[in-house]
Amino acid sequence: MPDDSRSALRNCLQSGHFAVTAELTPPRAAELQSLSEAAALLKTAVTAVNLTDGAGARVRMSSLAAAIHLRQQGIEPILQVTCRDRNRIAIQSDLLGAAAFGINNVLVISGDGIREGDDATPVFDFNSRTLLAAIKKPGMSGDADAASSPTTSGNFFCGTADMPCEPPTDWVPDALLAKQRAGADFVQTQYCFDIDLLRRYIGRLADHGLTEQLYFLVGLGPLRSADGARWMRDNLFGTVMPDGIIRRMEAARDPREEGIEICAELMQEARDIPGVAGVHLMAPGNHTAIVAAVQLAGLI
Repeated sequence: MPDDSRSALRNCLQSGHFAVTAELTPPRAAELQSLSEAAALLKTAVTAVNLTDGAGARVRMSSLAAAIHLRQQGIEPILQVTCRDRNRIAIQSDLLGAAAFGINNVLVISGDGIREGDDATPVFDFNSRTLLAAIKKPGMSGDADAASSPTTSGNFFCGTADMPCEPPTDWVPDALLAKQRAGADFVQTQYCFDIDLLRRYIGRLADHGLTEQLYFLVGLGPLRSADGARWMRDNLFGTVMPDGIIRRMEAARDPREEGIEICAELMQEARDIPGVAGVHLMAPGNHTAIVAAVQLAGLI
């Protein structure tokens, strides 16, 4: 039955609590055990779990199916919707299904490039801005039947993505301003391990009024090794990875524990930056380290 309860993530952010969310990649198989086990572990440490939609442009269990399963397990899901794979009929149909199952949180993104993934044709009937606008428009498609559907701005708590950067003197965050006007409620950033850069980036967003209009969740995660940190810097578009972090990982006696400590320290520092509302933790296959970092940071 439909559940019209408000998003726990929305409630957390609106109440001023520092939110912690985590990313979970659905399996490449029709099985739920691995998904359930990972989500149950993350539930002990986070407010909501973001379920990726075709991560790496590869076939996986759908974000919607995974989100429904987590919702039924009492775990707050964030439904991820990419513009890459489906046209507006398919996307809006999925959103109707999400609303019927009481799934309130939606993260709208373009999606990873198809070049490195499975052989497929990209669609992009929507882009992230036009999809946000469609979600926030009552009925979405505007037809008579849809106008009375539960998929209105009062139900979906919509997120978008952004990449922290070193803002030039004349920088204006036009893309983010457009997404905010289209209906974004929160922002999940790419990895940013440079707190000084993060302060400058958030400060400039505040100058444009965006930290008053959007909740910013900073992308972080526990590193496994110096090689892994270098790979992220060189291969994950938008990742901010200072040389000092890599050197610290290289010098560590136990890189895994050092990665957890770095993540915990950065979470604590991010919490003290005005305009940062929370963190989004990403560590594929390393969910125990996410929980350990949140515990170490004192955020449970």
